[in-house]
Amino acid sequence: MENHAHTHLSKEALKYRRKKHAEDMKRQVITFILMIFLTVIAFFAVGYDGYSKWFVKPFILLLAIIQVVFQLYYFMHMSQKGHGTIATFLYTGLLIGLSAVVAFVLIVWI
Repeated sequence: MENHAHTHLSKEALKYRRKKHAEDMKRQVITFILMIFLTVIAFFAVGYDGYSKWFVKPFILLLAIIQVVFQLYYFMHMSQKGHGTIATFLYTGLLIGLSAVVAFVLIVWI
């Protein structure tokens, strides 16, 4: 009798997992399409002669930052629970890297 109840719970758990995986896959496909769209916008911004380089360069960097966030949170599963330590190391490395870039820029330009 207990074995039958355990099997029923496993079927419910399997059903929940399938639904969860389907939702995750849907989010990843939508994010992938958005990233392709952002890439097309970036190519258009570079190829269009009407935009100045003072607009295009920061715009491309903004699109790149958005794509990095999409990569981290959807494709690297950083939005899920249990990735706190990894996120801490990642953000610490990002802070150190950005600090180094700012320091080098200040040294070279000032």
